[in-house]
Amino acid sequence: MTVPLSAPQPLTPLDHALLWAREGHAVALATVVGTWGSSPRPAGSLMAISDTGRVEGSVSGGCVETDVITAAQAIMEGAPPEVLSYGVSSARAWEVGLACGGKLDVLVEAVHSPACPSGTLPEALLAEACAKQTARTGALLARTLDGVKHLLISDLTTETTPPGFPAELIPAALACLNSGRCRNEPDADGLDWFLQPLTPPPRLLIVGAVHIAQHLALLARMTGFSPVVIDPRTALATPERFPGFIPGETLLTEWPDDALEELGVDNMTAIVTLTHDAKLDDPTLEVALRSPAFYVGALGSRKTQASRVERLQEIGFSEQEISRIHGPVGLAIGAIGAEEIALSILAQIVAVRRKAALANNPGW
Repeated sequence: MTVPLSAPQPLTPLDHALLWAREGHAVALATVVGTWGSSPRPAGSLMAISDTGRVEGSVSGGCVETDVITAAQAIMEGAPPEVLSYGVSSARAWEVGLACGGKLDVLVEAVHSPACPSGTLPEALLAEACAKQTARTGALLARTLDGVKHLLISDLTTETTPPGFPAELIPAALACLNSGRCRNEPDADGLDWFLQPLTPPPRLLIVGAVHIAQHLALLARMTGFSPVVIDPRTALATPERFPGFIPGETLLTEWPDDALEELGVDNMTAIVTLTHDAKLDDPTLEVALRSPAFYVGALGSRKTQASRVERLQEIGFSEQEISRIHGPVGLAIGAIGAEEIALSILAQIVAVRRKAALANNPGW
């Protein structure tokens, strides 16, 4: 069996928008382009709306969605793109329920397609953005807030200026790509640009198709990760034990180190070993520690972790390199049973990803 270069991952609002447009529907995309205070969703949050009434994604905790959908319907029918502003001081905010104390700006524009010729977001650019995310290739989506200019930028450097992109915004664009955070920047002509890094969705590679993995894989899916379960023990890595996981794609029976090498580990990947078997865990950790994975965790007691550290030191890993391993894996929440241990592991992964203070509170 050959491991695919990229395992299937959950569809994003961009994917849904492209799918609906290709099915012949008018589609609008709503993007959070500004937040202040306690706004419920960060800048860059997306919601796709079709002319059939289907909606995927969100731009708030439910406060303003109905108003955004109403505006999107008008824009799909020919109205120009619009930035909708919500805040507790505005009458509109109280009407739609945004009373949390924050402020929110949402850009709504339609996809240009045969079903919506007045749309301003090019379908070809949307397709390219989706393809890059599927291939786990980072890019920057740069748009003017009037909906006139749209660019998808890859391989940005200080020495090159993409055609149509203001040279003076390159430092801000590079900062976006490095931080993964969106920015609003005016160019030299006073035109407002929204710079949105499109990073690959977070991925969780679970080595060991054990009981904890069954719960961890489902929890990961529910929280937006793309989980892949890897275990050469074919009696454990079965579709019956992992419903919805596809053999050869998201349920792999390769040796873990080979699978990790072929999948390609990037900085949006977390890796957890759960086998309790050094023949599987150690080769996995060797690959993981040489990779840019943002999280590496290993199940086992403190005694097991100490033995693991000794073996890794013997083959040349430094103390600093080994310190990347979260072991015993998971947050110390007093977890009992596979379900709670899985929860503690996923909570620690999220804490590390978000750089929360809890991240280094190990052991369950």
